[in-house]
Amino acid sequence: MVVLLGGIIGAGLAPSPGLATLPLALMIVGTASTTVPAALLMRRFGRKPGFIFAAGYASLGGLLAAYAVTEEHFVLFCCATFLIGSHNAFIQQYRFALTEVVPTEKLGRYLSILMLAGVVAAYIGPELATRLKQVSGMALYAGSFIGLSFFMLGTMMVLCFYQPGKMTLPAKGEQSGRALLEIAKQVNFKLALGAAVAAWSIMSLLMTATPLSMHNLDMINLEDTAWVIQSHIMAMFLPSLFSGILVDRYGPLKIIAVGAVILLACLLVAWGDRLLLHYWWSMVLLGVGWNFMFLGGTTLLTTTYRQAEQFKVQATNDFVVFSLQGLAALSSGFLLMNWGWDSLVYLSAPFLLVPIILMVRYRGNFSSAVAD
Repeated sequence: MVVLLGGIIGAGLAPSPGLATLPLALMIVGTASTTVPAALLMRRFGRKPGFIFAAGYASLGGLLAAYAVTEEHFVLFCCATFLIGSHNAFIQQYRFALTEVVPTEKLGRYLSILMLAGVVAAYIGPELATRLKQVSGMALYAGSFIGLSFFMLGTMMVLCFYQPGKMTLPAKGEQSGRALLEIAKQVNFKLALGAAVAAWSIMSLLMTATPLSMHNLDMINLEDTAWVIQSHIMAMFLPSLFSGILVDRYGPLKIIAVGAVILLACLLVAWGDRLLLHYWWSMVLLGVGWNFMFLGGTTLLTTTYRQAEQFKVQATNDFVVFSLQGLAALSSGFLLMNWGWDSLVYLSAPFLLVPIILMVRYRGNFSSAVAD
């Protein structure tokens, strides 16, 4: 919902056109800035309280967004999207919670099942945004965010029945494990991080700007814009029907390589033109490429740390990934409004080169074994 509406609402409330995508960018910044606190809270209080707490304040973020839209207050709207993004840092912990209860040899397929929830989100988010955009007696789009708030309350209710797996904390004297620098020197860690950075940053650069570029610059109607965003989010998660099985069968390296090729195709289509079908194809390819690289990278990351190191490695990985994604999102609207759509495509290319160079440079040096 925020992906679809953030730039559109921002264009109407922002004091200057270059700040139109700031609300969406701040959602991603909220994710980046909360990754380390989220991991530490999970370690201190457990998975279940952390997930319920995050869903609770995300619900308040939806109400704040509705109020900000009603009052036409740009700063408050940015604060609301920041809160919603902060909640997303806890959402990222779901995949790590899964690794605590699933055998390593089946991790890929179970991660893919978890990611299939995004298929539902791909439909519900934009659908809720468009159906509730004009509620009698409310400002335009205020109803959309009230609907979001109710969904977060529903999440809290579901989580009351959640039974988390047992977290194995390190024994006394093993709290720190190896130094982060030593862990980061592993070729598996470099590629896992490089793949995740490329996937999230390229998606952030293009996806953040797409609704604004389509609806506000190219005058494509909101329904078609919503269709493209729905298709993109669907493409992010629908491949999980088979991508997890592919990871388990062929290994994360080959899946990351396929994802890189798909993202390259995405950039070529996005560079080609700005017609509706170009937007659609580029967003669909972006979603599929993201799925392969993110799933492959997450699986590969689990081979780089011991139990005593899991929280600091997970937190470091997500902090780096979402900080760079936040920077990409902050740049997206400014680049679009000042240098045009093609500038986003050109800037995406270096992100993609990183994992490609790593795979070529360290070919044959990657390990499928968990760090000992």
